Amino acid sequence: MLGRSGNPTLRDHTFDRHGNSLNDAMTINGTVNKAFITLALMLGGAFSTWNMYFNGQNVMGYMIGGVIIGLVMALIISFVPRTAPYLVPVYAIAEGLFLGALSANYESLYNGITMQAALLTMCVFVALLLAYKTRLIRATENFKLGVFAATAGVALLYLVSFVLGLFGISVPFLHSNGLIGIGISLVIVVIAALNLVLDFDFIENGAQRGAPKYMEWYGAFGLMVTLVWLYIEMLRLLSKIFSRD
Repeated sequence: MLGRSGNPTLRDHTFDRHGNSLNDAMTINGTVNKAFITLALMLGGAFSTWNMYFNGQNVMGYMIGGVIIGLVMALIISFVPRTAPYLVPVYAIAEGLFLGALSANYESLYNGITMQAALLTMCVFVALLLAYKTRLIRATENFKLGVFAATAGVALLYLVSFVLGLFGISVPFLHSNGLIGIGISLVIVVIAALNLVLDFDFIENGAQRGAPKYMEWYGAFGLMVTLVWLYIEMLRLLSKIFSRD
């Protein structure tokens, strides 16, 4: 049985249910290439709204549009993985538009925060990839279950916070810049980072099982979802720390 992934886009049996394609199978190198393409498209979209923001243009429409389009694309890709080769590029650009506007807004408040968040995200990615490749970290069943449960807990926390926010009620400490608030953000960053280990394991298992070629795009998509989440949580953590100065 293929193990769980804390990433909701990479679920149990995702590869199994699509069978094997021995003549045109998924590979790790192919997934890496698709991930770089996806990242490049995302950065292109991000630089567009970033430049518009600092040129005095209103990017709120691009930000909201990026969120909506990205969410719709993500849902379709998650439930119909065969669409991944066509929709992942659209998802990447939409997410880029959102991230560019969001990053520019943080940058206007705290100079240099986006570069630090991006560097920290990539450092965590490389460190965990090396730890996974050298088997310092192993994606055991208990590890997977623990990360999955923690990720679900974070998702529930944000959902409750959003619903309460509609009634003018805030979850204590979640958005504060006190030590407890910073501690909460740090824990969420760790949970987001550990999802990368599950993604590496899931992609490796898919390649070993000879999943169809289009699943390379699906694997790259799942990896990008985790990286985007990790980057946003890095921004939130750093903004709390900077606001204490």
